[in-house]
Amino acid sequence: MKITKFKEDITSEIANSFKNSIAIDTEATGLQIPERDKLSLIQICDEKGNVFIIQPNKNNYKAPNLVSVLENEKILKIGHFLRFDKNALEFFLKCKIKNIFDTKIASKIVRTYTDSHGLKNLVQEFCNKSLDKRQGSSDWNKDINELSDKQLEYAANDVIYLHKIKTELEKMLIREKRIEIFNKCLTFLDTRVVLDQNGFKFDIFEH
Repeated sequence: MKITKFKEDITSEIANSFKNSIAIDTEATGLQIPERDKLSLIQICDEKGNVFIIQPNKNNYKAPNLVSVLENEKILKIGHFLRFDKNALEFFLKCKIKNIFDTKIASKIVRTYTDSHGLKNLVQEFCNKSLDKRQGSSDWNKDINELSDKQLEYAANDVIYLHKIKTELEKMLIREKRIEIFNKCLTFLDTRVVLDQNGFKFDIFEH
C-alpha cells in the first residue's frame, strides 16, 4: 500500500488522474460537525490502490483541486457512512459532492441477514481481512508529518477496501432487486445532511 501525504490540497496532476471512481473518508476532531468539531484529514484511494491523505488548511479550507474531483459527476465517490463525510466535506470545503455510493446504506438495505454493518464487518466478509480500529480515537489535528505509521495505516484502511466492497454490495442489490430503493436513499442523503447541519439529527419520521 502506497500512501502519499499532502498539506492543504492534492496536485492538479493527481486530481486529473482519477477517472471512474475513488474511495473517500475523513477524520475529524470529533463527531459534532459542524457545531463543535473540525475536519482534520481527507483520505482518498484510487482504483489502483494508491492512497492520498490530505490535511486541509485549517484557516480557510481551500482545496480547489480536491473540490474539482468531489464535484465531478463523472467520478463515483465511494464512502462508508457518507452522512458524516459528506457533511464535513461540504461544510468545510464549501462544495457539493456529486455521484456517490454509500456502502453502509447499501449494507443495511441488502445484508438483512445481520445487524452488523460497520466497515470492519464488511471488510471481514468481502475481503477476508481483519481491521485494527484501535487508532480511531486519535489526535488527527496534529501536523500530518507527526502522525505515526499506525495512524496513517488506520486512515488508509478506511478507504483501500471500499472499491471491492462496493462491487460486491452492488451485485447483491441488483440480485435482490433493491438497487432502486438504494438509489432513492442516496438522493435523500442530500436532505439528511441539510437536516444534520440545521440541528435535526434525530429521525424526523419517527412517531
